[in-house]
Amino acid sequence: MSRLRLISSLILFSFVPSMAQSAEPIGSRLEPFVDAQLIERLSGAAALKVQRPEPKEVVLTADKPWEGNTSAYYTVIQDDDKFRVYYRGSHFDPPTKKETHREVTCYAESTDGIHFTKPELGLFEFNGSKANNIVWDGPGTHCFAPFKDTNPKCSPDARYKAVTAVKGGLLPLKSADGIHWQKMSDKPVITKGAFDSQNLAFWDPHLGKYREYHRAFRVVRDIMTGTSDDFLNWTEPVWLDYPNVGATEHLYTNTVRNYPGAPHILIGFPTRFLPKTEQTEPTFMVSRNGQSFVRYTEAIIPETAPSDRQGNRSNYMAWGLAQLPGKPNEWSVYAKEAYYTGPASRIRRFTYRPDGLVALSALNAEGEALTKPLTFTGKSLVLNYRTSSNGSIQVELQDADGQPIGPFKTDACRLTGNELAAKVSWGKNSDVSSLAAKPVRIRFVLKDAELFSFRFE
Repeated sequence: MSRLRLISSLILFSFVPSMAQSAEPIGSRLEPFVDAQLIERLSGAAALKVQRPEPKEVVLTADKPWEGNTSAYYTVIQDDDKFRVYYRGSHFDPPTKKETHREVTCYAESTDGIHFTKPELGLFEFNGSKANNIVWDGPGTHCFAPFKDTNPKCSPDARYKAVTAVKGGLLPLKSADGIHWQKMSDKPVITKGAFDSQNLAFWDPHLGKYREYHRAFRVVRDIMTGTSDDFLNWTEPVWLDYPNVGATEHLYTNTVRNYPGAPHILIGFPTRFLPKTEQTEPTFMVSRNGQSFVRYTEAIIPETAPSDRQGNRSNYMAWGLAQLPGKPNEWSVYAKEAYYTGPASRIRRFTYRPDGLVALSALNAEGEALTKPLTFTGKSLVLNYRTSSNGSIQVELQDADGQPIGPFKTDACRLTGNELAAKVSWGKNSDVSSLAAKPVRIRFVLKDAELFSFRFE
């Protein structure tokens, strides 16, 4: 089995077949098993289990005189053939318990997402010299969070945008090249909140609007969200809702973004703050509407993975998820370590398998999952899965009432191994086009196996 460690989160379901139940039209879109939205019933050992990414190399160390051990709020943008990182440069002196220099916003870039350089931008002076990688200075350097705007109506001079906290709220910024920035407004455009965190905004192609997520206080640290058509006029922010979590927990950064390849889903790695120890740990959450999120409460990067994460605020996830060149079998995320410790903080790369954020899992036993009625387009059912040497996945297609359909039964289908995009066959037959546009259910029987996503194509 995989070296990835697993954290369990079991959700219970009931199932009453009914022809009256409407079918979810999924077409040929990717459906990762990140939540129970399409699942009618789980039984046996089957459960949704959030995954922990594998730690890799340190890719960036904030060791310049204008950076330091409290450099933070890292943003990673995959921009065509370039990877861009933006982050706060700041340093704290433990003996005096004081900041040693003003906060600035820094920039680094890479062609492979692993080896980053810090270009001398020549934009802002620090200690008498402009030979530095400072990309923004003055008000708003505490938590500058940019993105590349994919809105088809976006003006070329605003291809990159950002929100950043100034006195009174969040100020919008724009740039044509991601390096030279200017204000879009003389005053904040989002004013209800606390904002002393990595507040962010981005274009949501599925919604067709801009979304923003920022920090505020609701008894504890929490997250608010709003939307906009033009990035300047925003709806009144509302609180995020977590229907599956009863306990109140402090949430710091949120890193919300559209799911890669499935923009109808939003994911985030909110940082949980532990007040008693002042430690932090990333978790995972998912939403279908951008406001109500299913939260997996276990830490996905624990304090011990692998070093310098146990200190005060030393374990934040960067905002961004990347597919590195030459690495088709992994997704890369980045997380901070060594905050308040030594001369400089740094970010380390971690990897998931593609679509491997959560698994529909039945380990060391057998379990089943049955979907709600679906309609699809396409000729084949494609799965991303992994089994042990003795494990397997069987698939059955049923009608809306839960009755097996013709040849598409479990006894004719057995999948083994480790595949990212395997076509399901029943005997020699993989063509399911005769069922397209008709309500069907999918029954998965797992034995010592993990299933990450499915789609029709």
